[in-house]
Amino acid sequence: MLVVIRGAGDLASGIAVRLHRSGADVVMLDVAVPTAVRRTVSFSEAIRLGEATVEDVHGVLCADADEAARVAATGTIAVLVDPDGASIACLRPECVVDAIIAKRNLGTTRDMAPVVIGVGPGFRAGMAAGCDCHAAIETKRGHYLGRVIYDGSPIPNTGVPGNIGGYARERVLHAPADGAFEPVLKIGDVVKKGDLVATVAGEPLLATIPGVLRGLLQEGCPVTRGMKSGDIDPRCAPGHCNTCSDKARAIGGGVLEALLHFSHRLEG
Repeated sequence: MLVVIRGAGDLASGIAVRLHRSGADVVMLDVAVPTAVRRTVSFSEAIRLGEATVEDVHGVLCADADEAARVAATGTIAVLVDPDGASIACLRPECVVDAIIAKRNLGTTRDMAPVVIGVGPGFRAGMAAGCDCHAAIETKRGHYLGRVIYDGSPIPNTGVPGNIGGYARERVLHAPADGAFEPVLKIGDVVKKGDLVATVAGEPLLATIPGVLRGLLQEGCPVTRGMKSGDIDPRCAPGHCNTCSDKARAIGGGVLEALLHFSHRLEG
């Protein structure tokens, strides 16, 4: 079964790992300059480096849809620069998962594949007019995280990051200015509140809480003031930086449920 995932950040990559381990062939689509901060667990790094490994799953950058199909069939995650999803028609997948996490639908439609799954706010699941996917997955941390919605929409975007270790807004780092991102520290470093993490146009980006630097944009990435640029995990476990998060695993489980539900793979 071929699955195309729109987006290749950490949540999309957690979905890819779960589907890959369940036997699916996976192609991931992203922008030419990805902005995932949890780069150590994002297949989008293959766009910058040519290849990327998340946990024990390997991914490589492909030049076009034909190469991506061949690579995916070998059991490797295929990554394409294709933000608009133009390759989906050529690939003809059994399932399309929109995991861009844009908090709105950026062009995914229910007719893109036999099974279309939307991840997070901005999608409406069901078979009625106006629905853009067959199922949607809840991404808000809490009781309903990973829940599959077959009729309706996930909880609207609150604009507040989920609480981890007693911190919500404070654990996310935002660019202090417009310009090129210049990291001073690296993912996995332990920080104290006030430590210099990076600079943008000479302006400092300081650690907002103590913990482990779990995510950070790559050197030279163009940013705008206020743009999400890093993530601090107050649980202070450096090993978490190299594994899919609890959130990514829960969402991946929801996608897998929806895919099995519609493909009837467990019948008989």
